[in-house]
Amino acid sequence: MTTTQPAAPGPEVTGRPATEPAAEPFLSVRDLRVRFGTEDGVVKAVDGLSFDVARGRTLGIVGESGSGKSVANQAILGLHNPKATDITGQILLEGEDLVTARERRMEQLRGNKIAIIFQDPLTSLSPYHTVGQQIAEPFRKHRGAGRREARERAVEMLAKVGIPHPARRVDDYPHQFSGGMRQRVMIAMALVCDPDLLIADEPTTALDVTVQAQILDLLLELQQEFGSAIIMITHDLGVVSRVSDDILVMYAGRAVERGTVHDVLSRPQHPYTWGLLGSMPRLGGDVGKELVSIPGAPPSLLDPPSGCPFAPRCTFRDEVPDNLSCADDRPALPDGRGAACHLTGERRTVLFTERIRPRLL
Repeated sequence: MTTTQPAAPGPEVTGRPATEPAAEPFLSVRDLRVRFGTEDGVVKAVDGLSFDVARGRTLGIVGESGSGKSVANQAILGLHNPKATDITGQILLEGEDLVTARERRMEQLRGNKIAIIFQDPLTSLSPYHTVGQQIAEPFRKHRGAGRREARERAVEMLAKVGIPHPARRVDDYPHQFSGGMRQRVMIAMALVCDPDLLIADEPTTALDVTVQAQILDLLLELQQEFGSAIIMITHDLGVVSRVSDDILVMYAGRAVERGTVHDVLSRPQHPYTWGLLGSMPRLGGDVGKELVSIPGAPPSLLDPPSGCPFAPRCTFRDEVPDNLSCADDRPALPDGRGAACHLTGERRTVLFTERIRPRLL
């Protein structure tokens, strides 16, 4: 029996109009596992992750620090040290498996077909080269352009991302730009070769809310122009609600819930997602009302729980059917819309309606 949960007053979905997903995903990740060997043991940073991203759509991947968001997307780019990292599963980019691709092939893809915007532009940009040189470098490498053509392209990209006087500022160094302008430079560098897939790793974390809104609007505008698929990595549900079409919620290296941005934010199904929504402040809310925090701490990825990774922190683990154990039985994430939780759909509806939703008002 399928039940429908009432809408929750979660973050307002202010981003894009609803669109139908493409029939074939541009990027398809299947059962991805990323493990690091350390002196203390093997860290299971990503543990069986699967998701799809279609052209022209944005997937928001959310979760607290240490959930595996960035590690998974670094695996897509082939940025892990192969001598210290064990990566299994499939990362299919238009049918080509990047897990088994040689480093030379990944060098051809990085900055060309796949690009990334890192979290901190000040540490990601070289202080010894002008912003124009850094924007032009991938264009010269992947397109075989000469210095003059690459410089003209750098000026063009600075203009596209809203840098005033781009023909003059192309010769400036990163320290001569503000934080918001440096982030725009990073976006220009990522998009200079018209990539088909753009990964934005916490691109607005260090920015004030006004600049943050400008950067997010800029990404949406450039996506419409270039038709790129975007993966937005963040812990901020407000950012996701503004720019994403779909959401994947991660916890302890696993995906625990996924769906469209409207479904996940208005009708969340997993107790961890309930906790994320309950910990968010809201405009127009009661300023004297305390935020609801998630009890406990994330599990160690050296020895994650064999069952549901959220079970030690979940206040509803005693309400699952008698034939299942949150501590021992790993819940599966259904294909499409759904949550990896042993609670029945009916029980989740009751719990959300009676206990969770009133906290979000």
